[in-house]
Amino acid sequence: MEMYIHESSYFYPLSAHLTSCFQVYKQGGHAWKTRPFLSSAQLSTKDRFQRATNTAILPLRTAIFARTFLPRDKTAFLQAWRQAKGVAVRTLWGHHIHTSRPLRALPAPLIWLLLKPLQKLLAVILGRSIRKWWVALPPNRRQLAREAAWRNRWVLTAAAAIIMVIAALFLLTHLDESPLTGRTRLLVFSRENYMELAAVMTEDYLEKFAEQLVPGDDPSHRLVERVVQHLADRNKDVPEVSSIPWSVHVVKDPTVNAFVLPNGKVFMFTGMLEMVADIHQLSFVLGHEMAHAILGHSAEQASLSHVVDLLSLILLTAIWALCPRDSLAVFGHWIQGKLIQLMFSRPYSRKLEAEADKVGMQLAAKACADVRAAPVFWQQMEITDQLRAVPAVPEWLSTHPSHRNRVTQMDRFVPQPLCLMPCVKCSAEELSLKGSGAKRLLRVSGPPVRRPPRCLLQERPDTAGQGQGQRAGEPELKLTTTAPMTSAPPGCNKYP
Repeated sequence: MEMYIHESSYFYPLSAHLTSCFQVYKQGGHAWKTRPFLSSAQLSTKDRFQRATNTAILPLRTAIFARTFLPRDKTAFLQAWRQAKGVAVRTLWGHHIHTSRPLRALPAPLIWLLLKPLQKLLAVILGRSIRKWWVALPPNRRQLAREAAWRNRWVLTAAAAIIMVIAALFLLTHLDESPLTGRTRLLVFSRENYMELAAVMTEDYLEKFAEQLVPGDDPSHRLVERVVQHLADRNKDVPEVSSIPWSVHVVKDPTVNAFVLPNGKVFMFTGMLEMVADIHQLSFVLGHEMAHAILGHSAEQASLSHVVDLLSLILLTAIWALCPRDSLAVFGHWIQGKLIQLMFSRPYSRKLEAEADKVGMQLAAKACADVRAAPVFWQQMEITDQLRAVPAVPEWLSTHPSHRNRVTQMDRFVPQPLCLMPCVKCSAEELSLKGSGAKRLLRVSGPPVRRPPRCLLQERPDTAGQGQGQRAGEPELKLTTTAPMTSAPPGCNKYP
């Protein structure tokens, strides 16, 4: 297939264009000679260098000459050059030039995840080697080692103090303020690092759920997408919300789960859609998951785990050095891992979940959802687990608060978003939720509650123009308001 590019007012083949480029190059007085092809062994050092140079800069020469000949049509030139770059170009000497994709460096959190087992293995080897060396020493050498350590005790103390000062400076220089809440936290990995890792994780999840993803025109997908977009629009005054490109993926799976990656990729399982009772509960669930991404909880939790693991390497080395047998060292290693989980990882994870609950209720309240549906949702979860005979796990063994404690905490959180709602003037903008699944998913169940005066869920029959995928006679549910949009008083959009 011949390639054509545009010159002035007519088209001509790319091969003729390259030939004209070479002719102009020869007329310029350059040493470009036509001769039979010779192998590298038959060429002199100067000729081999000239061949390599011509092969390397041929695309640049072609681009310069083509740009000179095509001043009137830049678009055609760029298209022709992009097509020529992707194809192997045979040069005068018989070589091929082709472009390759640039290699991307692995994200820093991913490198740490890969090196984490290696760090522990090196600590185990070091501790075991110290124990073997000490056991192999004769008694007199052990006594000399103890005396030398005692004589240099101040040097060792100073070295330990210097290490502690360096560690303290490292921790102090990596303190960060959490957005919206203002909480001081440790952040070793930057947001950019975790965005790179999120891109890799997105590809993995899309490949993992490739056969379970719900099509974009499915009612459940449109439902979740509309609610996410509504939450993002109503909270666009928050920089962390407006800077993330939110997108939705619904997975057909009965698991009651939903999560959002740091780059705004929302994964909602159909099991969670079956669990929510109305639009208010769905808004809270999505607000909770979006809060994790907005607050950067993934990077925060990984940073804490990174620092704790580095400090625990000292204890791990000591365990393998002091335990007289490998079996005791293995048991001590297991105990150390469990203590770190129970004392640091899981309590911190529960703290982040409670913070996401609080911020998620704020996001839902600004989107005109009734936040009093949030504790009701967790009451439903608790009742469902009891009906399904799911064994209850003690909270201190879990990464999430128990359903009952979550209800208690949210009852304390509810007054804040309720006080925020009169300040947030819900606009006349409507959240239209159509489709065959909307009637089932967005039903208003349970005893009547006092709704905020400016936000209510209205249901009216669809009388004209059935939407795509909507059945005849199905109600169209809209989250609408009775007051026009006005500017909120100062401080109303703040997150307490």
